[in-house]
Amino acid sequence: MSKYIEKVRHVIRVKQFSLRTEKAYIDWIKRFIRFNEKQHPDNMGEKEVERFLTHLAVKKEVSPATQNQALCALVFLYRHVVERELVDMKFGYTKKEKRIPTVISPKEVEAILFHLPSLHCLIASILFGCGLRINEALALRIKDINFEDNTVFIFRGKGKKDRYSILPLTLKEPLKKQIGKAKRIHERDLSEGYGKASVPKALHRKYKYAMQDTAWQYIFPSTSRCIHPYDGYICRHHLHETAFRKALRKAVLLSNVNKRVTSHTFRHSFATEMLKSSTDIRTLQELMGHSDIRTTEIYTHVVGDKFAGSTSPLDRFNGKGEST
Repeated sequence: MSKYIEKVRHVIRVKQFSLRTEKAYIDWIKRFIRFNEKQHPDNMGEKEVERFLTHLAVKKEVSPATQNQALCALVFLYRHVVERELVDMKFGYTKKEKRIPTVISPKEVEAILFHLPSLHCLIASILFGCGLRINEALALRIKDINFEDNTVFIFRGKGKKDRYSILPLTLKEPLKKQIGKAKRIHERDLSEGYGKASVPKALHRKYKYAMQDTAWQYIFPSTSRCIHPYDGYICRHHLHETAFRKALRKAVLLSNVNKRVTSHTFRHSFATEMLKSSTDIRTLQELMGHSDIRTTEIYTHVVGDKFAGSTSPLDRFNGKGEST
């Protein structure tokens, strides 16, 4: 099976999918093959795919998003590797439930930050202060911070879109200190004969000699060097989000914030607070990097503008239970 998986990996890389998507698709394809007793995908089709997806939905009780991801992986497999379309499928993409995102107040954010280690506190502050996704925050490079204009440049965010966001004034000094630490790590790498930054494969050829420049280094470098997954050179990547998730989970428990808080909750809370401070919806859409303004408009429901001026009937009674 390993040779076949390498063939799938090659096709995924030709299509220039992200490494995250590559890992997810490879995992689902392996699970699909194992579920069907290691039959070759060429010898399987719609029937086996439907059985596998039914197993995920009924036995494993996966979420609609997970089910859709599995289907995407198998559609990709048959369309681009087997080179045969899946037709007359009784299984389609599951419609996601419409949910209003969970947000936390500035006081709750402050309580959580208090219990985070300094490095993770800075990362969480960037999420809440700039509205970034966790992978966008961890992938920030030294060149992406403009202390003069108070802006943060997000390179190839979701959907491979570049954008700018605001840099909170309170983060300038902590960021300068962290950049100083990143520079010292880079200087040590250079002295040991390394110092290349991890970059997407297309940029490796384009910026071959610039990759050792300080500007290209990650603000949150990993603790060890690694081999680049595509081009094979030794480089230093950024911190993995797993460590941040663990620290955040512990901090939420210690802060007594009785809500489900993830790294994305800070981004939702940023959007909500920006709307509360009278930021117009178009500006917020640009800051968040949303392609469709309808995605941004969900935060108007969180803020409560939909019910502005409305009063609950219960609030029309005085303390004695009599109508006022």
